Amino acid sequence: MDARDPDLKQELDAALQTRKELGAEYESELVDSFMEKVEQRFNDTADRHVRRQLAEQQMATARGARPYATGTQPDQSHGLGVGERFAFVGVSLVLAIPLSAIGVVNEGLPGLLITWAGIFGVNAVHAMGGFSWLRRGRKEEESGVQVPRP
Repeated sequence: MDARDPDLKQELDAALQTRKELGAEYESELVDSFMEKVEQRFNDTADRHVRRQLAEQQMATARGARPYATGTQPDQSHGLGVGERFAFVGVSLVLAIPLSAIGVVNEGLPGLLITWAGIFGVNAVHAMGGFSWLRRGRKEEESGVQVPRP
């Protein structure tokens, strides 16, 4: 356990001490309780990071700069911002929890592997810019220009 999060370390120590006192019959409840606290801590941290990135992006936009654009020319804005990428990954990881549970309950280990292969695939396609058709549609709506699609 990292010393950067003493509250979480205290929670783990308390859960381990409680397990020693109560015995193994309450182990699953203690683990579930601790994991809920870890998940809540992760969600809080992710929310904080996303809010900070969005605020930085809004500040840069207000100043006239285009942050995080990955286009090669200054007037190209087809890049995804760090906030958008982080939010996509965060949402996919949060959704991975119930999807993993569904996969395991219905198909066991093969279901879990298929679920995570799908999650990996969606994130890989997103990271490579494979959802460019979504950005193109968003740009058309913002500019008001209708571009015919092949």
